[in-house]
Amino acid sequence: MPTLFEIFDKSFKRQGEKSAILFLRDGRLETQLSYNQLKRESEIFSTYLNAKGIGKGDRVILFLEKSLYFVIFHLALQRLGTIAVPLNPGFKTQEMRYFIEDSDPSLIIADIRKEQMIKEISGKRETLFVDSLAPYGYMDRFKESEDLSLNSFISEDDPSLIIYTSGTTGQPKGAILTHKNLIHDLKKVIDVWEITEEDTLCHALPLFHVHGLCFALHTLLAAGGRIVMLDRFDVDITLKVLASKEPLYRCTIFMAVPAMYQRLLKGMKGKDYDFSHLRLITSGSAPLLPKDFFAIKEAFGMEVVEREGMTETGMNFSNPLYGKKKPGSIGKALPGLEVRIVDPNTLEDVKEGKIGEFWLKGPGISPGYWKKEQETRKAFHNGWFRTGDLGRVDPEGYYFLTDRLKHIIISGGENISPKEIENVINQIDGVKECSVVGIPDERWGEKVVTAVVKEGDMEIDEDTIKRYCKHHLHDWKCPKEIKFVKELPRNTMGKVLNDKVKSLFL
Repeated sequence: MPTLFEIFDKSFKRQGEKSAILFLRDGRLETQLSYNQLKRESEIFSTYLNAKGIGKGDRVILFLEKSLYFVIFHLALQRLGTIAVPLNPGFKTQEMRYFIEDSDPSLIIADIRKEQMIKEISGKRETLFVDSLAPYGYMDRFKESEDLSLNSFISEDDPSLIIYTSGTTGQPKGAILTHKNLIHDLKKVIDVWEITEEDTLCHALPLFHVHGLCFALHTLLAAGGRIVMLDRFDVDITLKVLASKEPLYRCTIFMAVPAMYQRLLKGMKGKDYDFSHLRLITSGSAPLLPKDFFAIKEAFGMEVVEREGMTETGMNFSNPLYGKKKPGSIGKALPGLEVRIVDPNTLEDVKEGKIGEFWLKGPGISPGYWKKEQETRKAFHNGWFRTGDLGRVDPEGYYFLTDRLKHIIISGGENISPKEIENVINQIDGVKECSVVGIPDERWGEKVVTAVVKEGDMEIDEDTIKRYCKHHLHDWKCPKEIKFVKELPRNTMGKVLNDKVKSLFL
């Protein structure tokens, strides 16, 4: 099997002078790079790093704003067989101290604005600072020698990336993703979504997460398509790009998370957009509410393709590109993936339609967590990866996520699914969305509480929600406390931060 860079290199050679990435800052074209330029620029930088002693197996942190620098550096690291460690540029000193100590990098590439922070905590580690908010400067400044022949043999089982999980419990874990994992992932995404060199992606996601880096960037580059890359997600700019009919900017694909769609829908009110040139819009990284599915369909004139993936596994499920899409479902298992739904207590498979934990097996799944053997052993059982996701499958083979195993609330000895309660509350007129969590209770162990976001200026009060819940749920499932908030706390990929929701009540 080829390496990840060899997959990209085939596209570089095949597409030549075709435009690969148009980078827009504040909605204006700042830099345009062809496939030939991506090849040249990444080769120059990989040669520079190799001359500095950076090679196969070394970890290199990318602590940069979304930019072409990030893209070029990432490609260069893949050419060397070096392990890229992309990190959220919003991380603070204490967070970065942990990531540096844990990943033990040979080099830290960071934005110049982070220089003081990095120097304070990195010790004598090699560092490189660039202005990743400046217009892209070509790599000629790193051209210290002729292209070196790279002698290291890179195998499909060698690590390509370490991406840290969000760490909702304990310290974040670095999921190791091999060349085999990533190549399998991009190939199945290209296949099931029929992505070709004729496609153009509107890229509004961050690059430090598998969604924006692997599902979006890797996939389009491997397919030989074009990427219109936005420096950040902005509602007005994103809508303008999505509606553009100009040949160079005319997008056919858009990938986003539910929170982005919610903001786009709000920004579209009272305005008329023509998205008829789009052929595929997808949603992932967090659950999409059924009511949002129908609102997106009405606004965009097409059904959004909801899918599911994890940092440790790549993309696992997708609703079909054509045919029936079920609101609330993550779709069907992708090619090459084996799925079991298991009772987490007995470790026996549950019957169709019953809720259990998703166990997965396939070539896209991480071999484990960086320097965390105990956590790796816990995550696997006889070769099956235990996702921690609870859900079910229906008779047509569509999968539904119902909750996270670690989010289950235990009150008075009863297991309570927050997702079940959220589904009820989200049906109430005047409720935009909610988050249900459990907090300590002297009598019951835990009690159910919920944070609620109101829909616009609609009036709704605590008593209305409690009455509705009592009508639809057992008393012990009904929230004992309700707080109204302007918005739910989320991470950069739109996942609700349950610990922060809990802190509202403590």
